[in-house]
Amino acid sequence: MSGSVGKSAGRIVYLFKRKIMASVNKVILLGTLGRDPEVRFSANQLPIASLSLATSSFRRSAESQDRIEETEWHRVTLFGRQAEIAQQYLRKGSRAYIEGRLRTRKYEKDGQTHYVTEIVAEQLQLIDRRQDSPADGNFSDGNSGYTPSRSASRSSGYSSGNQYASQPKTQNAFDDEEPPF
Repeated sequence: MSGSVGKSAGRIVYLFKRKIMASVNKVILLGTLGRDPEVRFSANQLPIASLSLATSSFRRSAESQDRIEETEWHRVTLFGRQAEIAQQYLRKGSRAYIEGRLRTRKYEKDGQTHYVTEIVAEQLQLIDRRQDSPADGNFSDGNSGYTPSRSASRSSGYSSGNQYASQPKTQNAFDDEEPPF
């Protein structure tokens, strides 16, 4: 192990021990929408979109060696301009790349406590190419602003009070012509 790698690894261990860097909450999904986005508005008129995104993996059956598809469904929530973009460009069957974080919330219904785990999207990238979509299909949540990866950032006019907003993302590392994996 080289000296710089050893020092870096030692620093990371030190940070964990000091509880400065205690955890990571990061989700990356590439999947297909199971239904059209549902958009509602918060009390301060912030658009909120809910998506149902399917991801699939394959495995071999132990007995017959047949290929078996296993599908997982994910609840995804988008805020601000990303919610508007999802409503405008995504439909059932659309493919999307989502980066975000897990959030679990609870609510009461009929005296029962229910828990819901969902992904709060911080970045949305449209995978399907539609004529009315932006050239690169990339939408980052930089305080709810629409931020294409290859052009200047624009403010959407929403207040920066969005508690779910993240810092602006850097330029997308994926080429539009290549799948992001």
